[in-house]
Amino acid sequence: MNSSVNFEEIKTRFINAGLDEKIEIYTTTSGLTVEQFKELLRHFPLQHLDKLEKAMG
Repeated sequence: MNSSVNFEEIKTRFINAGLDEKIEIYTTTSGLTVEQFKELLRHFPLQHLDKLEKAMG
């Protein structure tokens, strides 16, 4: 993949996704920088962070 890993495309998909799909995108996407993962988290519903943590555990 190229260095940007089509981040804008991933971010748009993430923003428009439902909760389960957001979790899937976040946990299965590789090649992003820490800053890019943080950017995705800015669009994640904070009240559901526990579900994301369980999925990553």
